[in-house]
Amino acid sequence: MKNRFDEQVEILNSQMIEMGAMIETTIENACEALQSGNLELARSIIDADTLVDRKERDIETLCLRMLLTRQPVAHDLRVVSSALKMITDMERIGDQAADISEIVTFLDYSTVVQPEHFGAMARAAIDMVHRAIDAYVRRDVALARDVIQSDDTVDGLFTDVKRELIELLSADASRGSEALDMLMIAKYFERIGDHATNIAEWVEYSVTGYYKGEELR
Repeated sequence: MKNRFDEQVEILNSQMIEMGAMIETTIENACEALQSGNLELARSIIDADTLVDRKERDIETLCLRMLLTRQPVAHDLRVVSSALKMITDMERIGDQAADISEIVTFLDYSTVVQPEHFGAMARAAIDMVHRAIDAYVRRDVALARDVIQSDDTVDGLFTDVKRELIELLSADASRGSEALDMLMIAKYFERIGDHATNIAEWVEYSVTGYYKGEELR
């Protein structure tokens, strides 16, 4: 028979998966709004950010209740403490998707030009989030480590995007505002990749007791 703590862990996992699905949908919609210039979709993403924030608070409350009333140790403690860390990164991903959407609402799509590597960078960052959440669901350390390695790819693409924007400005200095908007969006995608990396690192810790190669049992 399951004890009360095991039941709470199942609830926690369910809530974490639900929050993960929320942020995956949010960043996919933000990318779609950016590509299509869909202002209604962009505004809906900004409005929905409060739902992600609320989910973070709900999970935080559950985790704190589990820590205070059950006083878990060893693996159980890692599961709860890792969840607390991961929801912070999930919430930040939601914020950055909303930030991207806010820029979309005032972009001039008659002149905006996305750098050549921009789409690849956005897709790579979104894929990192997908795989980080999947690693949590499956408790898959190998997949988590693969996500961590993928951050170098996103960082490299960000460097390519910056170079392309510099070339754009060199060719036409009047496009400074447009270039700055695209650089900000690229930076948000780069940060999304960083947060996906953080999630993957905490997945590894929750399973193995090691965080960035160091034992934190």
